[in-house]
Amino acid sequence: MNAKIMIEAVMAALGCAVLTTASMAETATTYQLANGQTVGEFEMFQECADCPEMIVMPLGSFMMEAIPGESRNPFDIYGPDATGTVRGPDEINIIPSEHPRHQVVMDIPYAMARNELTYAEWMISVDAGACSHSPDINVRIPQDYVAIGLDHPVINVSYLDILEYVAWLNAQIGDDVYRLPTEAEWEYAARAGTTTRFAQGDDLTSDQANFSGRETEHVRRGQSMPYLANRYVPVAVEELDAANPWGLRHMSGNVSEYTLSCWSDEHLGLSTDSAYLADALEQTDCERRVAKGGAHNGAMDNLRPARRVRPENETRRDFFGFRLIRTFNEEG
Repeated sequence: MNAKIMIEAVMAALGCAVLTTASMAETATTYQLANGQTVGEFEMFQECADCPEMIVMPLGSFMMEAIPGESRNPFDIYGPDATGTVRGPDEINIIPSEHPRHQVVMDIPYAMARNELTYAEWMISVDAGACSHSPDINVRIPQDYVAIGLDHPVINVSYLDILEYVAWLNAQIGDDVYRLPTEAEWEYAARAGTTTRFAQGDDLTSDQANFSGRETEHVRRGQSMPYLANRYVPVAVEELDAANPWGLRHMSGNVSEYTLSCWSDEHLGLSTDSAYLADALEQTDCERRVAKGGAHNGAMDNLRPARRVRPENETRRDFFGFRLIRTFNEEG
């Protein structure tokens, strides 16, 4: 089964709108890679031997950020009205940094990395002398540390470290087309045409995503959830049934992922992907980025595509990683 057929089957099973084969052929948009290969929507490709696996995203639009009441976290955080107080069970939960909800038209064609970048992929650039930082592979667990492997997401890298990797990767193909996604590009890919709390539905299982059962119980006001796992560490990128309807793995959980976008206490509410990119590039004095997706040590609620956190540019932690996008300059 090829990648496009497999993605269509998953989307149909989840109740997502799927174009027929005939209509897809009539509206197909294709792009040419640096190696001469032509790819279309939902196709997976690897542009060079050391390049990550990518999946071409469809063009379209989506409603960005949270529906009022979507968050189950009772604390008001990361916004101008943040108080640290606990909301009552009947109060509508609106986290300022996740609003306003607005439509975004995706006007920059791109492919998203299928997986978080792995430690093995990162170390190729280190061994080539292109990246100056060789990251620690140890993850803090209760009362100890544990080392993760080559096929796990690279951790303990900062936004500034990632820029070195991006420059090296672009040099491998001779074109400036790989970069971190804006938060609009990240969220569009993570939602994959869905409108539920997560791309997989309103709740996740520990088979679908790597997050903390203990922290989820805390957010759910002490509700017992013994069926949720506490792994305490990232899992390998190919582990779990973690793909969303567009074939992207671990968009929810495992490690929180850096984006190119600069942090704002309330959402910018821009109407196009290109406007989000322009804002990110114009913020030359930005000290904090937006990270998305949640991590292995956070509650389920933190894995929602609408969720935003704000690491500093120099932050290196064992729960932060990243994935890249590949933009397309010409349509076929």
